[in-house]
Amino acid sequence: MARTPAPGTRDTILTAAAGLFYEYGVRAVGMAQVVEAAGCGKNLLYKHFPSKAGLAAAYLSLVRRERERSVTEVLRWSTDPADRLLALAGEVADRVRRPGYRGCAFRNYLTEFPGESDEPARVAQAYLADSRAQWDRLVTGAGGDELLADRIWLIVNGLYSGSPGQARVAVDWITELVRAPTGTVRAGR
Repeated sequence: MARTPAPGTRDTILTAAAGLFYEYGVRAVGMAQVVEAAGCGKNLLYKHFPSKAGLAAAYLSLVRRERERSVTEVLRWSTDPADRLLALAGEVADRVRRPGYRGCAFRNYLTEFPGESDEPARVAQAYLADSRAQWDRLVTGAGGDELLADRIWLIVNGLYSGSPGQARVAVDWITELVRAPTGTVRAGR
């Protein structure tokens, strides 16, 4: 007779895998490492996550939910699009300066598996497309144009992959692009 898994087993496995995937990369982590870190049997792991791709997609979906909660929290403090845009830039800068920061999980996955179209790649691509659309809406809402949105997105991408010491420079640069000396939004020309 099969045993009933303990409540929370799936979450325990996912949390263990997420830590390993983020620290070492999805490609470098084997399922045996996940079994060991989660303290579960191989059969239990595969019952919840039949493939490594499924586990990687669940990991990226978990990261997406965490990112969305963080972004929602930082954006709730203002209704002004320019202020919200700058608050979001500050939140990303704070994130990249945290100890243990190893890059954006979505960008990392797509770098590890270039050209992939599997489920984890689709999760990563969808998050990045949705994130870009959110930045674009904030720029547009603040009176900016498409070129300004492109420039800010380029800085954001650099912020995620650059040195933590450059985070303040990135936020200052975005602030400079968004705020004209009179306090109005500058066009992206």
